[in-house]
Amino acid sequence: MNDCWPVHPNMGINRQFRGIVLLGLCAALHGVAQFKPASPPAAPDQKPSQAQGPLYSTSVNLARLLVSVRDRQGAIITNLNKEDFRLTDSGVEQQVAVFERNTSLPLSVAILMDTSGSTKIDLHYETGSVLRFIAALLEAGNPDDQFALFTFNWHTNLDVDYSRNRSRAAKALNAARNEGGTSLYDAMYLASDTLAGREGRHVMVVVTDGGDTTSYKKYGDALRAVQQADAVLYPIVVVPISGDAGRNLGGEHALATLAVSTGGRIFNPSGFTELDKAFADIIRELRTQYLIGFYPKDVKQEPRRFHPVAVTVKQPGMKTIARSGYYEP
Repeated sequence: MNDCWPVHPNMGINRQFRGIVLLGLCAALHGVAQFKPASPPAAPDQKPSQAQGPLYSTSVNLARLLVSVRDRQGAIITNLNKEDFRLTDSGVEQQVAVFERNTSLPLSVAILMDTSGSTKIDLHYETGSVLRFIAALLEAGNPDDQFALFTFNWHTNLDVDYSRNRSRAAKALNAARNEGGTSLYDAMYLASDTLAGREGRHVMVVVTDGGDTTSYKKYGDALRAVQQADAVLYPIVVVPISGDAGRNLGGEHALATLAVSTGGRIFNPSGFTELDKAFADIIRELRTQYLIGFYPKDVKQEPRRFHPVAVTVKQPGMKTIARSGYYEP
């Protein structure tokens, strides 16, 4: 039985992006990015040898979390050790098996730019900030860091696939035109599919005015897709709008909840001069994240089950920022 989501005509996905959609909507529902096999399966006729060392069953999976830590004043803390952290899976305490301080794992950053009619006045300022962010992202850190650029209004365009091509991004953004409604959740859903399965860390940065008006997908679809892609979400709401306060409704509150659930945070620059600061804060967080991994133990396991995870620091006064959980494959 095929349980993939149909491609709805209202999604308005362009011809360039159609291949990703047709191949990717199933993968987003069956995403395994957060559960990493401990080792690849051996060939059927292959037998262990002493030279190979110990072999581990693929039924044992490593769950990974990216964690940021701040003190009471909001300063980023970068000198903690493995023993300073405590984590639970479904309420059961787990042992930290993998630990990296200020991890340098390569980044895949999906940048989503709102080009709907409601952002027409702001596009020039946003374009400049996004290009400066891309330059800063590529000039420091891992040389394998890459970005993809999406623009969205009532449909979603993949303008630059994952690469380090700044000039192509500048050309795409300078050619962007504002029109139509805002299919924010559709764009997040489809961008998540391109992140799933990529090596290293996954990040999604969304520059928008905060409102969703034409999406086929809903809040829950977007949240599940981002979590299954093992992505950290950073929305930048350039022009905050008034919206319904419910969790499943559109607007700024929904974006804030999405960000927290994935281990990111929302930015609300009060003016265009603060856009660059928001992007700089994102880069600083990405360069100071802890990577924590564990092998789930003594918790119920079943396909597609969501596991709530809590990460805390044993010292008082420390605040951790991490995703709320993970899905089994």
